[in-house]
Amino acid sequence: MVEQFGKYNRTLKPGLNFIVPLLHSVAHKVSILERQLSPENILVITRDNVQISLDTAIFFRVTDAAKSVYRILDVNKAVDTTVMSVVRATGGQMEFDEVQSKRDIFNHRIQDALAETCSVWGIEITRTEVLDVRVDVSTRGAMQQQLNAERERRAVVTKAEGDRQAQQLRADGELYTAQKQAEARRVLAEAEAYATTTVGKAILENGQPAIDFEIRKQQVLSIAELGKSPNTKLVIVPTDITKSLGSLMTLVEGLRP
Repeated sequence: MVEQFGKYNRTLKPGLNFIVPLLHSVAHKVSILERQLSPENILVITRDNVQISLDTAIFFRVTDAAKSVYRILDVNKAVDTTVMSVVRATGGQMEFDEVQSKRDIFNHRIQDALAETCSVWGIEITRTEVLDVRVDVSTRGAMQQQLNAERERRAVVTKAEGDRQAQQLRADGELYTAQKQAEARRVLAEAEAYATTTVGKAILENGQPAIDFEIRKQQVLSIAELGKSPNTKLVIVPTDITKSLGSLMTLVEGLRP
């Protein structure tokens, strides 16, 4: 930056420049390279009254050399003080869990607030980083208890969900079994109805021979079921049953058209 008789005159651009000796003098040289402030440890009280310690890193560069020299005496100290104020104000607007889980949002908020404040000094904030979030021993212990409680809650919820699904599956199985049993009973009922209808029709068409045939058939089936019993040692067959067996074919022939 060139001064003329102690007053700011102009800022020299990159390349070849000419000044008038004795009339002009180069008063200040400002680097336009990106620079970093020394990492700061800042105490912050969050919205839910948790005291935390933040390690921050701030990167910036000079975009207007004249403003950085003539509007502020020590630009690095000014930016450093502004960072402390902005970080505390931004952290106070967020809860502790948000600072932990939404680090990107926290960084963007700090960068936006710093950019607005530092623009009057010809400073551009290029990047802000929260390197670490620290808490005291008591807060760390409370966090561990909360974490354990959350794990226990999730375990209880998972067990309850598993029990609910198991009960639902059992109920579905019982419903399926009941439906199949109902279908089986319906089929048996239809078969019984069909058999009754058939027997009734045969009785109407053939009269007494059909009745005798059905009675003797049931007698034979009853004797057969009795013989299948594991406790049966001896079966005494009445003489009329043997006669029924002898005349069964005769009845069948009589029922045929």
